Amino acid sequence: MKRALKYYRIIWIKHDLPAGLSLFLIALPLCLGIALASGAPLAAGLLSGIIGGLIVAPLSGSPLAVSGPSAGLTTVVAASLLSFGDYSIFLLAVIVAGFFQIMLGILKLGVFANYFPSAVIKGMLAAIGIILISKQIPLALGYNQPDFWTSGILNLFSSDNLLNHFHDLKQHITIGAIIISLVSLFIILFFKHSFAKKWNHIPVPLIVVAAGILLNLFFENFMVSLSLDKKQLVTIPSDIFTNLTFPNFSKLFTTPQVWKDGIVFGLLATLETLLCIEAIDKLDKRNRITPVNRELVAQGVGNLISGLVGAIPMTAVVVRGSANVDAGAKTKLSAFTHGLFLLLAVLLIPFLLNKIPYASLAAILLITGYNLTKPKLYYNMWSLGLKQFLPFILTIIIILLTDLLIGVCIGLLLSIYFIIQNNFKVEYKVTKTVENGIDIFCVKLNANVTFLNKVNLRKVLDEIPEYSLLTIDGSDCDFIDYDILEIISEYHTKAHEKHIELHTINIEKVNVQALH
Repeated sequence: MKRALKYYRIIWIKHDLPAGLSLFLIALPLCLGIALASGAPLAAGLLSGIIGGLIVAPLSGSPLAVSGPSAGLTTVVAASLLSFGDYSIFLLAVIVAGFFQIMLGILKLGVFANYFPSAVIKGMLAAIGIILISKQIPLALGYNQPDFWTSGILNLFSSDNLLNHFHDLKQHITIGAIIISLVSLFIILFFKHSFAKKWNHIPVPLIVVAAGILLNLFFENFMVSLSLDKKQLVTIPSDIFTNLTFPNFSKLFTTPQVWKDGIVFGLLATLETLLCIEAIDKLDKRNRITPVNRELVAQGVGNLISGLVGAIPMTAVVVRGSANVDAGAKTKLSAFTHGLFLLLAVLLIPFLLNKIPYASLAAILLITGYNLTKPKLYYNMWSLGLKQFLPFILTIIIILLTDLLIGVCIGLLLSIYFIIQNNFKVEYKVTKTVENGIDIFCVKLNANVTFLNKVNLRKVLDEIPEYSLLTIDGSDCDFIDYDILEIISEYHTKAHEKHIELHTINIEKVNVQALH
């Protein structure tokens, strides 16, 4: 026991402490920005990040994933808040989402997310990016009311709202805010350039926030006409923990919308969490596999507590998880440390947080939105053919016209239609022989292999022992779904790390696209 504690102390000091500090610097402006984009109190975003670090991280089975408020939930959270009109009722939906996730984990239903095609998931994220950008542009221009749109992006352009929206926007445009936004965007783009790689250890979101604060201080002292109004700055009360909003339990069984929104939050948070876990596990150099059902229970507990104390819902987030890996984290202590730093910042330096301009946070989220819906993504999906592109683009359109859940469901139905059209046949055959003491495996794919086969195929590939010889034969295939090609292409790296000699026959190698 004593030796184990010494080992973890060394790992924490050498790896997880600096990684946790880096995560804190990245998460602080993101927690505030996502709360802003959701139309929730800014303190709610910080609380969600704190709970994700201090509670979810110890309960999770993932050594590297990091939980907190997610850009992927901003649209549904914003729409739900506007629908309820009462934050205390909205919190009931967050509690329902937590219970729902806990039940999914207990019932071992964590594998269900594997059955969503990649095209639909990428379409969902691209639509989120479009809506995120549309919500941040007014704030970047100085408009200080995050309810710029109501229940959907197209309401912005309705005959009743169009003139009023743009009249209000024109009245609120601030030159100082525009300057801060442009400088913030320049900083972010500068650090993304190849010649800035030698400074890639510096957390860019922190630089953006610091630059915004310094610019506004300069305006206040030397160019008063450009200084920002208090409404254009973050407002975190110094007594944040004495002004928390708590759920109104009297509305739990009298407001059906609470249960509907809670299930939607739970489904989307579960889906994004499982996608994140899958991505982070692939980044883990030690090839550790996260138990997905335990992760759902941990996320459910986190969302349950979030609803009880007034925070917005959370998920495991790819951006933070990948930043955790890049910072050299080794264990879940890094995620716990980042949560501890967030708590101390709220308790000790809220006066400094209150100097952050909304425009700086809007710039960070504009880039986040762009990364979710890059033009390159559309070109890549088009190049894969109509059977991938149509579910992708239809998912985006339906989400923009309605909401996320309907869009994802319709995209899924279209993908299922293409499967039926291709005479779906579930089959592949695994054979094993031994020559000169070496295990030789052959995975023979049959006529049609679709995304519904990917769970079992991934399991088969993961069970191939080290120092084996593996052949994946697609010579008899008439159709191989892109999801299957993606799994096989990703497996090349894992096979190399496990010293497996891998050969493929008549199987196209594809460029694996990041989901976030």
